[in-house]
Amino acid sequence: MTKGNDYGRVLGKVKSIQNAIFAAVSILVLSAVLIVTAVSMKYTRSSIFENSVVYTRTIIHQMNQNIDSYIDYMDNIASMLAESEDAQQYLFSEMEGGNARYRLHTEAESKEIRDRLLSQYTAILKGRDDIKNLGILRIGGNYLINEGTQHLNPNLDIRTQEWYQKAMECQEESGLTSSHVQHAIEGERPWVITLSRRIPNTLEHKGGNDGAFFIDLNYSAISELCDQNSIGEKGYVFILDEEGNVVYHPQQQQLYNELQTENIETVMNADSDTVLTDDGDNGKLYTLSRSERTGWTVVGCTNVAELMKRSKQAQSIYLLTTIVLVVVSLMLSSAIAKNITLPIQRLRDSMARVQEGDFEAADVEVVSENEIGSLTTSFNVMTHRIQELMEQNIYEQEEKRKSELKALQSQINPHFLYNTLDSIIWMAEGKKNEEVVLMTASLARLLRQSISNEDEVVSVGQEVEYARSYLTIQKMRYKDKLEFRIEVAPEISSVHIIKLVLQPIIENAIYHGLKYKESKGLLIIRGYAKENNAVLEIIDNGVGMSKETLDHIFEKHKVNYHSNGVGVYNVQKRLQLYYGNDYGIIYQSEKGKGTVATIHIPIPGKQEDGNEEA
Repeated sequence: MTKGNDYGRVLGKVKSIQNAIFAAVSILVLSAVLIVTAVSMKYTRSSIFENSVVYTRTIIHQMNQNIDSYIDYMDNIASMLAESEDAQQYLFSEMEGGNARYRLHTEAESKEIRDRLLSQYTAILKGRDDIKNLGILRIGGNYLINEGTQHLNPNLDIRTQEWYQKAMECQEESGLTSSHVQHAIEGERPWVITLSRRIPNTLEHKGGNDGAFFIDLNYSAISELCDQNSIGEKGYVFILDEEGNVVYHPQQQQLYNELQTENIETVMNADSDTVLTDDGDNGKLYTLSRSERTGWTVVGCTNVAELMKRSKQAQSIYLLTTIVLVVVSLMLSSAIAKNITLPIQRLRDSMARVQEGDFEAADVEVVSENEIGSLTTSFNVMTHRIQELMEQNIYEQEEKRKSELKALQSQINPHFLYNTLDSIIWMAEGKKNEEVVLMTASLARLLRQSISNEDEVVSVGQEVEYARSYLTIQKMRYKDKLEFRIEVAPEISSVHIIKLVLQPIIENAIYHGLKYKESKGLLIIRGYAKENNAVLEIIDNGVGMSKETLDHIFEKHKVNYHSNGVGVYNVQKRLQLYYGNDYGIIYQSEKGKGTVATIHIPIPGKQEDGNEEA
């Protein structure tokens, strides 16, 4: 009872029901799998070693059979060519017997015999890439090699060559040498294995030496036979003859140069077909297969470490299988636990998304009709209602912002309007008809663009004309205080800009810069294209601003109804709201020297990032 309570307290500390179920099943599965894996891996090493020995023995035995078959095939070729009547006739047709010289064939017949032999040799050489040379010869007599163009080495006594000696010794059998350099042919030094056969003189007129037939086998032919089967990444095969001489070894040059050693004596004295040198993983396993046909011994050499590597690989497979089984078991355990707790988890995740403000993905699918299903349905209804209220609030705020922007754009200072109308009345009373017409027309254009035009965006040309109308009225009001020039490049006249940008800045320049200047002031509006932007500059030679005033120029102030009431704060806010924080107004001013307000707006179609939103 106490153990059960302890177990319950441990699971109770797990904060998730799913994790508690998962942990319990996982402990049981892991315990069973680890016990089975430990027992299996304990017996892996010896089993892998024994299987590797059997496998290597089979491969080496098969290699030995392949080499025997290959040598038998070459021996058949040698026997066929050496025992042919044409070979007898060619070698022994002219012989000295006592004091007489016998001519058994005419010159034409001798040539015909030679051509038949050459035809056979040529056909064999073209069909067998593994044959380097073949030919017949008799000491002090005729010889024929390959296509008939090669010659015997005049500086070499053929009788000293191992292959010739074996041919003479073997009588009816063929002789087989180890690998060697063939010196018999003039101008050639190939590395070959030579199969030779004696050609006895069987003609009626006997006398002189017996002949010999030889086939030089390419060293690569034996190499290919030995490389047909792999005995591991670092394992290799070599061949020894009856005397322990190396017939083939993959590092034969290193053996001759004593850069590598081989346990040849141990192999030749072995009583079994396997020899294990040294102890542990640093030893070598030699597997032997002796041929009764050739007398050669095919030896396979494998590092014990590599065999143990296979053991480690097998153990790794056990371990991998164990991991897979554990993973599958854990996945099944997790699936079972998840299926039980899935509705609660979905509700929890949905609450987390709502907490982050994501109402779109907060809907939870109702998969059950129990208490959790009822709770899920109530939660979905609640989130939908909250989302509707938030969307309604966003819509109302957006409409409010648009209304505020329209109000800002359409604001015309009543004080400015009253003063303008008073000026028109004063000029009418003074019979200044032309000035009345000009000021009235300018005021009409000003009202039409600011009040009647509902478009939020206008062209730079329209905005400049609006500013011109405003400046025309101000110039007529302040005859001794104001002059202006407008220098806007035609290339930017069609660029769009939000409405009512220039006028508040011009008004600010007049009321705070030029109005307090003792002499007549000058205001210049300049526009041009620079790189990917349209630049508008409002330049005045007024009283300027101090650094402190310049630092706080974009701060929000209360509306001053003696001026327009829009102010540079609202203009800056609208520009950055529409174009982004990289755009807007830049002020440069110095006390007593004037002020420059520079506006940057993007030119659509020339932005590097392709953004044509403006």
